[in-house]
Amino acid sequence: MTPHRVLVVDDSRFMRRIISDLIERDPRFQVVGTANNGTEAVAKCREYDPDIITMDVEMPEMNGLEALKMIMSERPKPVIMLSGINEQGMKETIIALETGAFDFIRKPSISNAQDIEQVGRELVKQLNAAMQAKERRALWEEEEQKRRETAKTIPLSPRPSDRQPRVGPEQNMEIFKKKSSQRKPCVAGTKRNDAVPPSVQAKKDKPSPADKNKENAKVEAGTGTAMRGRVNIEAVKPPSKMKLETSRPVRVSAQEEIPHIRSSRTGSDYDQLVAVGCSTGGPRALKALLESLPADFPAPVVIVQHMPPNFTKSLAQRLHSFSPLNVTEAEHGMILQPGCAYIAPGGSHMTVDRSNTGEYRITLSKGDPCNGHRPSVDVLFESLLPLTELKRHAVLMTGMGGDGARMMKKLYDSGVTSTFAESEETCVVYGMPRTAVELGCVSHILPLQQIAGRLVQAVNNGK
Repeated sequence: MTPHRVLVVDDSRFMRRIISDLIERDPRFQVVGTANNGTEAVAKCREYDPDIITMDVEMPEMNGLEALKMIMSERPKPVIMLSGINEQGMKETIIALETGAFDFIRKPSISNAQDIEQVGRELVKQLNAAMQAKERRALWEEEEQKRRETAKTIPLSPRPSDRQPRVGPEQNMEIFKKKSSQRKPCVAGTKRNDAVPPSVQAKKDKPSPADKNKENAKVEAGTGTAMRGRVNIEAVKPPSKMKLETSRPVRVSAQEEIPHIRSSRTGSDYDQLVAVGCSTGGPRALKALLESLPADFPAPVVIVQHMPPNFTKSLAQRLHSFSPLNVTEAEHGMILQPGCAYIAPGGSHMTVDRSNTGEYRITLSKGDPCNGHRPSVDVLFESLLPLTELKRHAVLMTGMGGDGARMMKKLYDSGVTSTFAESEETCVVYGMPRTAVELGCVSHILPLQQIAGRLVQAVNNGK
């Protein structure tokens, strides 16, 4: 097996040596070049055409974020970001993940041999995951291409009902006579519509201002087809093509995709809750989801994104700048509010429970990792099982492994309102959603661009 070719980018010669040694311990990888800044990284990427890149975030001349943008615009490749734990480094790492970086790891402490070993294991794990995702993506695209080519070669024959017999002039005359004899005669004092010019008939059919006022009055009184303060779901159903949950994404604006919801609920005066889980590729997926939800979304949104401590705070701040919702890193004892999104802090499990006063609040704990993660999506989803008085909606998006799938299955079996999984075509890693799909507990399998719109419809339909 030919090893995967790696380009290592870091402004520290010592760190380049450490990272290269850690990578080449695994025979599946070979370091083919190094670079000491972003400018050199872009040039070496063009020269060596590596399979995968490790990229330091903070570098002189051109930093890792700027280099990433250039590389992704020219010839996209899996990029693992190496980030420091300072505030600026964390912010730029979050932006890098949104830009297209596969994932990130924190830089090791050069004075701690144990820390270097731990980071090395995590780095190799990320490299393997990135290459597996790249190979799976290539296979999926190949299969999609074959399906499209097959669809083009299959001739579309007319349905039997569309096939009309050919007739000659004599038969046409007989048909005309037969239809003429079947016409009803005009009755005295009445007029046939086909005797009225189209323009006149259109004016007659057009409702008068008085009729419009009557209809508006019915709607305002709540007796028409639309009710005040509610969206008529039938009026905002997606096109028929979108009934196929696994169809390719339809590029529409947020206004077209999402019905507008008005809600006067405040405090704990709500009866629905949305829970979201994601991992690798999650920051970009969360951005797409949260920036497409309306500010008056009538339910709280609780989120677990696998990420180390401190980085989740930077993630929440970044998402808050894009989303109409109020996005924050969760704190112990917070009371859930509609129109707000809460991100579990790295290093802590997050659960939801109901207080003695009837309010729903967040509980944070330092329990053992679940599925290798703290926070864990399974832990969050499990806390929703007893909250049967709420209409619960569970969402799993891109991520490695299967965290969240087992408890989504339990929620599904217990009668949860709706479950969503991101489809393979838009996942950075089709792991967590795939596990849920294989367990048969997903009611909506959708590309990322369609999840927000369908989620709003599900919440609106549950009101």
